[in-house]
Amino acid sequence: MNRTHILARAIALVAMLSLASAAIGQKYGGILKRANEENPPSASLHEEGSNIVSTPFVPVFNNLIEFDQTKNLSRPDAIVPDLATSWTWSADNKTLTFKLRRGVQFHDGKPFSAADVKCTWDAISGKRDAGWRRNTRKSWYVNLQEVVVDADDQVSFRLNRPQPSFLHFFAAAWSVVYPCHVDGKTMRQRPIGTGPFMVKSIEPGKMIRLVKNPNYFKPGRPYLDGIDMPIISSPSTRLLAFVAGETDIYTPSATLLAEVKRKVPDAQCDVGLSYAYTQLLINRSMAPFSDVRVRRALALAIDREAVIRVKGAGLDRLGGELMPPPEGTWGLDKAELAAIPGYGPDLEQRREEARKLMREAGYGPDKPLTLVLSTRDVPRYRDVSILILDNLSKIYVKGEMKTYDTSLWTTVVQKKNYSVGVRSRGQPIDDPDVSFYESFSCTSTRNADGYCNKDMEALFEQQSTTVDPVARKKLVQDIDRKLQLDIVRPTITFAALPYCRRPHVKGYVPSLNNQYSNLRMENVWLDR
Repeated sequence: MNRTHILARAIALVAMLSLASAAIGQKYGGILKRANEENPPSASLHEEGSNIVSTPFVPVFNNLIEFDQTKNLSRPDAIVPDLATSWTWSADNKTLTFKLRRGVQFHDGKPFSAADVKCTWDAISGKRDAGWRRNTRKSWYVNLQEVVVDADDQVSFRLNRPQPSFLHFFAAAWSVVYPCHVDGKTMRQRPIGTGPFMVKSIEPGKMIRLVKNPNYFKPGRPYLDGIDMPIISSPSTRLLAFVAGETDIYTPSATLLAEVKRKVPDAQCDVGLSYAYTQLLINRSMAPFSDVRVRRALALAIDREAVIRVKGAGLDRLGGELMPPPEGTWGLDKAELAAIPGYGPDLEQRREEARKLMREAGYGPDKPLTLVLSTRDVPRYRDVSILILDNLSKIYVKGEMKTYDTSLWTTVVQKKNYSVGVRSRGQPIDDPDVSFYESFSCTSTRNADGYCNKDMEALFEQQSTTVDPVARKKLVQDIDRKLQLDIVRPTITFAALPYCRRPHVKGYVPSLNNQYSNLRMENVWLDR
C-alpha cells in the first residue's frame, strides 16, 4: 500500500468518524431557501457551465472526490473522498485507480458501480454518445487514453502521459457521476444522481425544489428536508427577498453588500475572490480586429481601476488569466501585472498610445471605428459593458451595446457571432490545465474566439507534464504573460463575491476562491 493510498484511507476514516459523531446541537428538518438568479438552460451539469445550473443541481450528485465542504479554500490539499474511498497512482504516473464505495444507490434505486463511472467519462471524452447537446468539459480529458472497469468497486483512468493536474479535475463541482442507465434528455429535464437531495419539481421561470434523499450513503446526512430555489432575476428583488426573510442564503453583488449589512445587521457575510473574471472578447477572425494594433488599442483603453470601483465596490481585483494570490496559487500578482501593457498606473499615457495605434490603423476623430459590443442581459455584464464603451469612446471608437438572453448568450459566444463582447468567465478549479486547455486550445469548444497558436499549445503541454511545482509555476506565469501581451482575451478584473446567510443557517462554509465549490449543502442545518 503506497503513501497516497494510506493517506486517502486516513482521510476517509476521519470523514466517516466525523459524520458518525455528528455534533450535538445540530437539528434535522426544515427547508433551506435560496434564490436562483435565472432560469437554468437545462439541469445537466456536464452540458452547462454557469452557476445558475451548478447552484441548484450540484446537491443532486456526487463526485468521486471533492474539495472538503468544511474548508473555505478549494485547493488540492483539501481533496477528500466522496464516491471513491481511496485512489492510487501507478509507478509510471500514467494510471489513476479509484476504489469505490459499495452499497450506493441512485435516486431511482439502481445501484452505483464502476460501470457508471466509465459511462460518464467515456461520454465526456467523446467515446460514447450519451445524447448530450454539448460536451462542455471534453477538453479537460485530451490526455485520457481509456477508462477501465477493474471490478464493480474499482475503476482506472489510463493516461497517455503523466499529468499532475489530472486528479484535481475530479474534485471540480462539474465532475459528477451520471447513471449509465439514464438518457441525456432525462438528465437535462429531471436529473438522477446519488446526491443528498433529489429533484422534486422544476417549474421553469418559477421554482426549483429539491427534497432529501432518504437513502443517502453518508450516515446522518443531509440535515435538511429540502431546498427551495425561487428563480428571481431582478437583483433588487433578490435583495428584498433576503431582507424580508423569504430566503436564507444570498449572494449579492459587491455593490449591494453595504446595503445588505445595513438592512440585515445580523447577516453573516464572507467575501471571497470568486474564480469569475470579466473579459473583453475580441473576434480576431473579423476585420479590423484581426489587426493587432486595434486589439492592443482596445486593451490599453480599459480603465480597470474604474471597473473595480464601480462594478466591484472597490473589492474586485486585478488579474491575468489565472487567479491572483493569495487566493490563487498560479496567478500573477499586482506588481507583475503592472509590467504588462494595459495594467500600468498611467491611464492617460496608455490611452494616448492607444489613440496612436488607432491612427496607424486608419481611425481618428473624423473616422471612428464603429462597433457593436455584445453581452449577456444581466446587470453585472451590462454595467461593465457601459463602462467599457465609455472607455473606448476615448480612443476613436463609437460603440453600442447589444444584449442577449442567457439562453442565447452561450450559443452566441460558441458560434463567434460577435465582434467585441464582455463576458464573465468562471473557472471550476484553480488549475492551469483547465484554464489553458479549455480556454485556449485550438480544438476546445469553449475557445471563445478561435485563438489557435501552436507554439502556445506546446507550452501548454510542457507545463502540464512538469512535475516540479516551482518550475511549473514559473512556466505557467510566463504563459499567462504571453496571453495578455498577445491581447488574446484581456482580463478586466476578478470579481469579489459576498456570501451572506441568516444567523439560523449553520454548517454553510462558502468557498472563498471558487464560486462552484461547497454547493452540495449536505452539512447545512437550520437552527430554528
